[in-house]
Amino acid sequence: MVSCSYSPVRPTLPYIPGIDVTGIVIESAASNFKEGDRVFATTTKNGGTGALAEICLVSQDTVWHVPDHINLSTCSNLGRNYFASYHSLNTIGKIDCDSLVLVDGASGGVGMATIELAKAIGAKVIAGVSTEYKTPLPKSVGADRVFCYGCDANSHRNFKNEVKVACKDLGHENGVDLVVDVVQGGLFENALVSCVKPLGTICLVGFASGQKPIRPGIILIKEVNIVGSIWARWSKENPKQHRENVKKMITYLADGSIKPRVDRVIPFDDFADAFELFEQNKGKGNTVICIKEEKNKSKL
Repeated sequence: MVSCSYSPVRPTLPYIPGIDVTGIVIESAASNFKEGDRVFATTTKNGGTGALAEICLVSQDTVWHVPDHINLSTCSNLGRNYFASYHSLNTIGKIDCDSLVLVDGASGGVGMATIELAKAIGAKVIAGVSTEYKTPLPKSVGADRVFCYGCDANSHRNFKNEVKVACKDLGHENGVDLVVDVVQGGLFENALVSCVKPLGTICLVGFASGQKPIRPGIILIKEVNIVGSIWARWSKENPKQHRENVKKMITYLADGSIKPRVDRVIPFDDFADAFELFEQNKGKGNTVICIKEEKNKSKL
């Protein structure tokens, strides 16, 4: 197998970590895969573990073909960031080319993936970042507007006002159709609820700023839908639709609409260095552990 990334799953020890993997098929019991096929897979049916190995056994339901011109290490970023983003945008938000999306934490992995996928669908995107120096990242992947929400109530209010002005400029006077929220904390009540249109949706993906109680009265008055987003649970209940979602994402990858970022590729012998990056919060984007490099390195 070629490369893999991993997520914060905590199974019983001992175990092999790793949820996402890309590589070459060496044996298959499925008619739609054969020896030599380049594939991307997840180990969700194995409990989200087992990818960090030279040979992985995965269910055919969680394997997808990778186009020949796509570098396998690049494709290994799909599951970790893009699955959550596309589930929020497509399955929950049901956005289209007329939609306006607001995403916070927009310089992070899920945030950047959300911008790319929303733009691939044809929607307009307002991005929020915690500090000014992070604004170039969302802009680089197509965000129509980028604003800083800071870390206090006053900054949150300024962010809210900037977003409302941007909504009018972008043809959505009543607010955004969908908020993809990976921050929560005080930002949720101070700004996000006011930015979404009546009967719009706030999709909760994470809480990087901690969890704050949500007051029902505010939600009632605004008429906002609040939905939690966990793609892994949904995919088990809707396997066919999930497969179609991933195929669509790979199509976007193949035509260049999305460009997953690999922060660094670490040799298998130095795998501990990858874990240290996460512990020290020094990773940027997706860190890939390479078990064996492809012979053709010219692939994008």
